[in-house]
Amino acid sequence: MITFLDYGAGNVRSVINALESLGEKVKIVTNAEQIASAERLVFPGVGNFGSVMRVLNEKKLVGPLKDYLRSNRPFLGICIGLQALFEGSEEAPGVEGLGFVPGTVKRFVTDLSVPHIGWNGVANRKASRIFDGLRGDEKYYFVHSYHAAPKEDEYVLTTTDYGYPFVSSIQRGNVIASQFHPEKSGEAGLRILRNFLEVREDEARPIHVRDETQLAKRIIACLDVRSNDQGDLVVTKGDQYDVREEGIVRNLGKPVDLARRYYKEGADEITFLNITGFRDFPLEDMPMIEVLKQTSENVFVPLTIGGGIRDYTDKDGREYTALEVAAEYFRSGADKVSIGSDAVLIVEEYLKTGSKTGRSAIEEISRVYGNQAVVISIDPRRVYVTSPDEVEHEVIETAIPGPGGERFCWYQCTIKGGREGRQVDAMTLARVCEELGAGEILLNCIDRDGTNQGFDIELINGVKKAVTIPVIASSGAGCAEHFYDVFTETEAESALAAGIFHREEVPIGEVKGFLKGKVEIRG
Repeated sequence: MITFLDYGAGNVRSVINALESLGEKVKIVTNAEQIASAERLVFPGVGNFGSVMRVLNEKKLVGPLKDYLRSNRPFLGICIGLQALFEGSEEAPGVEGLGFVPGTVKRFVTDLSVPHIGWNGVANRKASRIFDGLRGDEKYYFVHSYHAAPKEDEYVLTTTDYGYPFVSSIQRGNVIASQFHPEKSGEAGLRILRNFLEVREDEARPIHVRDETQLAKRIIACLDVRSNDQGDLVVTKGDQYDVREEGIVRNLGKPVDLARRYYKEGADEITFLNITGFRDFPLEDMPMIEVLKQTSENVFVPLTIGGGIRDYTDKDGREYTALEVAAEYFRSGADKVSIGSDAVLIVEEYLKTGSKTGRSAIEEISRVYGNQAVVISIDPRRVYVTSPDEVEHEVIETAIPGPGGERFCWYQCTIKGGREGRQVDAMTLARVCEELGAGEILLNCIDRDGTNQGFDIELINGVKKAVTIPVIASSGAGCAEHFYDVFTETEAESALAAGIFHREEVPIGEVKGFLKGKVEIRG
């Protein structure tokens, strides 16, 4: 029996599913007495350090947690479960952590994109039973802006490189904690969890002990999900955002089945974009809730969900905030939420006033769950101009001239599935969203969608220069070479495709096979 600390933040469903897939029974902690009687305790999740410690204090769990840690009973902390073991964090100045490990948690100071998102390796610093059966060259999934900085190296189990080496896991007796997410790290991560469950005295050291590690470029499978004319949820694919063919919604498969297929094929992440109607459903009956729950039972890589992350009122008159919608998605299996059209409206309001409200969906979700949990989906199209002076937007000089020979263009953001253009450009939108608390940009391109002509390199480079957070390149992939192009001609951290994967025109394995040895990837 595993006692599981669910403090109400982040995606804990995936950790429970991973433990249960290994045959373990999970008991969720709701009070101090259950911590005191636990034999093995798991402290998972993502979130803001200050929010997590506030909840632990409000529930009077801090004292029992400290007692448990001092008892040297088996403990596994994941992500914020590692950071909370330290004395404090730069993320929440003045807030005390559990203080089990001397040291603090610091924000990354690097020229690389922050948050650190994706698959990276670990360099082993000492032996541990947690590594039994592992080679040592595996990659694990990270998503964080802050990292542990212990005062001494005594408890450092592994380090990972991201601009400089940082502590990626610690061990003090039977207390083990990792910054990476084993429940989102495929078979290697499941092996870590299995080793934790099989408590024994012997220690193991991987065959390959690295000196340095490198972040992999991510290959992401995207599933556009909507109701067809019969009311069934299907995965579809647009041609410049038109999902109908001869009047019928394209049906490329069932979302749960396709997600499982992509996990087995080696997808590094899976994104669901809910493009079905989102108007009157009670939150608990949203179709995508069940899709997430079923997918997270067998898919142990990160899941992102987009669509409907906003304030709304259902048919019964009940009002929901964007934060409540996001929370339900997180608890159903999502690791990140993607905000699209509403982000444009939020930025337009910001540009009018020049100040934050603190109440936008971007600000509220990032404040509770951390900026790494908020992805902004941008849907721009090219607007050609003869001179940069014609508009007040950020204009680029393009190598792809317009229909009248124009050598300049700007990227107009759209809403409502690309049907309505707005007077804000992609670079400005991305920059403001980062300032409001977003942690990642999903950069689409209406002009390239469904064309198989390759990614819009000029757009990606323009947005990458505008922000310091990771960018996912999307729209236009038609062959494996296009992924090589985007990773070598831009600094995008990941690339996403949909139709070519759904129709098996270019399988994920073919993409990774082509990139192997040319670009750092997860094997």
